Amino acid sequence: MGDGDGGVGRRTFLAAMSGGGAVAGAGAAGAASAVGRDGPARRGGLLGLLGHEDEIRALIARMTVTEKLGQLQQLAWTGATGPGGSQTAAAEEAARKGELGSVLNIIGARNSNALQRIAVEESRLGIPLLFGLDVIHGFWTTFPIPLAQAASFDPEVARVDGEVSAKEARSHGTHWTFAPMMDVTHEPRWGRIAESCGEDPYLTAVFAAAKTRGYQGDDLSAPDRVAACAKHFVAYGGAEGGRDYNTVDVSESRLRNLYLPPFKAALDAGCATVMASFNTLSGIPAHANGHTLTEILKEDWEFEGLVVSDWNGVGELLPHGFAADGAEAGRIALNAGVDMEMVSTHLADHGAELLAAGRIKEDRLDDAVARVLRVKYALGLFAQPYVDESAVVEVPTAAARKAAREAAARSTVLLKNEGGVLPIAAGTAVAVVGPFADSRDMQGTWAGPGGEKFPPVSVLAGIRDAAGRGAKVTYGVGATERADLIVVVVGEGAKLSGEAASRSDLGLPGGQEGLIAAVAATGKPFVVVLLNGRPLTIGNWLESAPAVLEAWHPGIEGGNAIADVLYGKVNPGGKLPASFPRDVGQLPVHYNHENTGRPYDPASPGNTFITGYLDVDRTPQFPFGYGLSYTTFEIGTPRASVARIAAADLRRGETFEVEVPVRNTGDREGDEVVQLYLHDPVATLVQPVRRLRGFERVTLGVGERKTVRFTLGAADIGFWTNAVDGRFVVEPGKIELFAGASSAARERCGVVVE
Repeated sequence: MGDGDGGVGRRTFLAAMSGGGAVAGAGAAGAASAVGRDGPARRGGLLGLLGHEDEIRALIARMTVTEKLGQLQQLAWTGATGPGGSQTAAAEEAARKGELGSVLNIIGARNSNALQRIAVEESRLGIPLLFGLDVIHGFWTTFPIPLAQAASFDPEVARVDGEVSAKEARSHGTHWTFAPMMDVTHEPRWGRIAESCGEDPYLTAVFAAAKTRGYQGDDLSAPDRVAACAKHFVAYGGAEGGRDYNTVDVSESRLRNLYLPPFKAALDAGCATVMASFNTLSGIPAHANGHTLTEILKEDWEFEGLVVSDWNGVGELLPHGFAADGAEAGRIALNAGVDMEMVSTHLADHGAELLAAGRIKEDRLDDAVARVLRVKYALGLFAQPYVDESAVVEVPTAAARKAAREAAARSTVLLKNEGGVLPIAAGTAVAVVGPFADSRDMQGTWAGPGGEKFPPVSVLAGIRDAAGRGAKVTYGVGATERADLIVVVVGEGAKLSGEAASRSDLGLPGGQEGLIAAVAATGKPFVVVLLNGRPLTIGNWLESAPAVLEAWHPGIEGGNAIADVLYGKVNPGGKLPASFPRDVGQLPVHYNHENTGRPYDPASPGNTFITGYLDVDRTPQFPFGYGLSYTTFEIGTPRASVARIAAADLRRGETFEVEVPVRNTGDREGDEVVQLYLHDPVATLVQPVRRLRGFERVTLGVGERKTVRFTLGAADIGFWTNAVDGRFVVEPGKIELFAGASSAARERCGVVVE
């Protein structure tokens, strides 16, 4: 492995410092972001990242090499575990010397102010520290896990979560959250699917942009906003076998068409930072991958913000077998494009000798320091390094709880409702059973400090409150004989999903399936409520259950939100953001797969020489985008505003509209998610059978009609090829457009691209 030039390739440090270079356009490659077709891409400068270049240049000129390397170091505070352990004393000493850039996992205004005073008032240059924390779906007020939020098909859910979380976290001294996580994945075995938005790049991109706007607002220096971090860059969700931290091997086209669009969308929304991922990418660890970190992220996308490593990610270049020692690991990571090292200390330990030996270049070092300082200036830390200890948010407010309750209800997905078992009628005698009926284990993975301090409302408590005084609600298996309806609450605990929580079996753990069977044997109507952090295999008991409600890990107000849905106060309208497999042996099973030369054709059941398995159906148990309601809807045939459009016009930014009619055909108001999918039947690169290119959640009264309009352009019609330098093409041919209530939509129209 050669040393390389140590810089940022085609871009010089002076250009980076001055913000030079053209803004990426909206046509062709510039428009290839899933949500980047509304004009020039938003760059970090729109949030103030490029507003202090003169001050940054002057400050860097005053810094010693050791102080520069210190700005690239992030250490962990007391309570941090894993490689590096607790680094509290080391952080204080380094801050005093002006040799520390950031600290993670410090919580509390008093703690953060105390450490900040050391850095600002005792170090030579007084550069403030940047405090980071994993605020994934809540600080005090825990919202549903990100996968659940994606099930709402309402990006406002993610935006509000980010806004509430930012206000609570910033009041405690947190400046920076390591979210949103936008790893597209086709692997429900992978525990971190709980943190993701599921299997689709378009849905993930829309939510990534919304969450970024929620965290950051329009002014990063505001006392109720934090810097967002797009993670994990990139393709972490493609881990082989769904085993966390595992190998990823993808083509350039799949990298750009599947994994990269959500990151581009987050950056277009102004995301200030990016985190590298743990996995290798086609043989190169992500922390050493100059193609993704520098060529794509910093050069092609002109990202001016900060790239941080993941926990010990630089140090893990050694067990990867990509670096021989710590000095080499630090050199490789910096030269590839990592700007800040989390927990491991290889750059701080060896940077000076690497610089003296010419193995890293001064312009690359200065560029990394400038990126760190740029975020600090944008956050207003030089002007106001301390947090107001009298304005700390101590508890979840009533407004925050209300927002979390609404988010959890909007995120539920009704999977089955035979015979109108739901909603529960007033006065019904209800028995609530199951290991999670009265459990507080509903927060899900990465619940934040509020996960333990403010336990959630249980399902039993929520049902008792919703049923009202005088209603008969009993708890326990022994109470089922006296009930008119049984609510069975089952699932998986928070520790069974999330980081390092991969599962080879996606069924309900323990004896929960036996419990469902026993309830079914009573002959009484019942509903199964699922609390889980991933798609499950539920085929063994699905047929016996009249009603099934997917509630995910719903957060602090989960029990109340579930009761709102069960009793009909809220009509469920969520949709699945990931396909539910019938069996683990099917995996991967996802809607946006590519056809083979012998595709599955349900119209020809006698043909056995096709892709699939002998012992399981070729389709998922429930497809992407699926979800029922207490009412019914009719989605009509889509209609395009043009029959033909020139590829050249699309590349120049021209768009066209697709109209889709929808009508509530049932007997109550409800929500439907109108979904638009695209298929390119003939292309120079085999295309997915469906690609989501638009969705809108609409509320319709009884008999109400609405026409939903989608705007499509080059980003929707075209695709990235396997050219390593990134080639986006819009090819001639007929494009098929499908509209419906899931990825199995059948209503269609066509547009010819000339």
